Amino acid sequence: MLRHDLPNGYALRLLEESDAEELFALIDANRAHLEPWMPWVPDERSAEDVLPFIRLTRKQIADNDGLQTAIVDGEGDIVGMVGVHGVDWRNRKTSIGYWLAREHQGRGTMTHAVRAFVDHAFGAWKLNRVTIEAATDNASSRAIPERLGFTEEGTLRAAERIDERFVDHAVYAMLAADWTVS
Repeated sequence: MLRHDLPNGYALRLLEESDAEELFALIDANRAHLEPWMPWVPDERSAEDVLPFIRLTRKQIADNDGLQTAIVDGEGDIVGMVGVHGVDWRNRKTSIGYWLAREHQGRGTMTHAVRAFVDHAFGAWKLNRVTIEAATDNASSRAIPERLGFTEEGTLRAAERIDERFVDHAVYAMLAADWTVS
């Protein structure tokens, strides 16, 4: 099993089908925290609803189209997710998405996790561009690319439908030439 330790005692690891119950329980416990920003949360009503996502993460690896990892704490419990939405190999670019349980925020965990993904994108994959989109009103999510030195390139108006509303997205980008791999 792939595992990457983060500096603060947390780690990244691949999902297994056996994680479905735990991942669903985490989503369910954080439903009010995630629903304003994640359009898929209302669709996750059981561990069986999470299984197709877990299988998709494995297919993504097999197809050389990116990587999704669980973020686990020091006890090995899943506390969030971070991954790329796919890789555009022709244009050497990708985008990163992430979420973290409310009680694990404020410890630098997501900044470390995203940094590890950007390092991998520019180091191992030799990509040229990594983007992160975050709802303009989601200050916690926007803080990650800002902390990592990404450039805010603009706003996509009504970029995503969440429930019955559309949210604007701030777009951040980092180029390989501007990143120092850790």
